[in-house]
Amino acid sequence: MSYSEPTNTSAMLMISNQVGIPANEIEMNFIRAQGKGGQNVNKVSTAVHLRFNIKTSSLPAIYKERLLKYKDHHITAEGILVIKAQSFRTQDKNKEDARQRLIDIIQKSMLIKKKRRPTKPTRGSQRRRMDSKTKQGKQKTLRRKVEY
Repeated sequence: MSYSEPTNTSAMLMISNQVGIPANEIEMNFIRAQGKGGQNVNKVSTAVHLRFNIKTSSLPAIYKERLLKYKDHHITAEGILVIKAQSFRTQDKNKEDARQRLIDIIQKSMLIKKKRRPTKPTRGSQRRRMDSKTKQGKQKTLRRKVEY
């Protein structure tokens, strides 16, 4: 048993200072949560199933492109981002958690990782490494049986 919440068209979910998602683009269904909770689990639909279609959204093209390339198990092959929030016992907290997770995924997809530049070991570190190897070798020769 699940039902959709009527969305407020004037509300915006802000991703950054300039970018926001209109509330009518986010689909939220309330379902029964799994796990502990006693009789409350069987009676009340507190878990939230958030669905956000990336391809048809009003996000800027760069956001859409990066989101679709972003490797995340929440994004389906059709370009729909699905989040299930059931950590809390109340609908409102789960709804807020799902929205926050949506924002986090979008913001993470926009981060550009710094390219790794391989470095060479310094001359001093090479010398220290070789000194420790020769020291270890001398120590091992001293441990051997003494021949007369």
